[in-house]
Amino acid sequence: MRVISGTAKGRKLKSVPGEGTRPVTDRVKESLFNILGSDVRDARFLDLFAGTGGVGIEALSRGAAEAAFVEQGRAALETIRANLAITRLADRARVVRADVFAFLAGAPDAPFDYVYIAPPQYKGLWAQTLRALDANPAWLSTDSQIIVQIHPREFEPLALEHLTLVDQRKYGSTILCFYELA
Repeated sequence: MRVISGTAKGRKLKSVPGEGTRPVTDRVKESLFNILGSDVRDARFLDLFAGTGGVGIEALSRGAAEAAFVEQGRAALETIRANLAITRLADRARVVRADVFAFLAGAPDAPFDYVYIAPPQYKGLWAQTLRALDANPAWLSTDSQIIVQIHPREFEPLALEHLTLVDQRKYGSTILCFYELA
């Protein structure tokens, strides 16, 4: 696992010890950032269920103005902080120890341009997270993109009031679902 492009290109990232996280593969991460392109530059990026922090760190390396990493597990939080130190990107990062749903129930300081959701598999947490964002769209700028990383078997259509599915991309056992404000 490494940073693919930008100021921290080639730096190897640490993994969270144990089996609790499933970092995105370099192939999927590279495809994601090819889709997002240069729009990441100067954007505010929210990495939910952040794990290693790899996706938010990639956004920072490619010029995002800020990334917030929300994670509950202590080992994952330590890994995110270590990876931010390795990449020298900590000055534009905020690491938040919180339950994602308690975090999203609050009010944001400012809306985010990108929200990345990669929760533990097969627990329906991705849908619960989208519903939480749908209920509190103050987290999102007018042209925000929400990206969900799940196993293809987990996907189901959701009835959402403010968000709509605009694209899906499948990479082996990973699917990326892209949502925007309706």
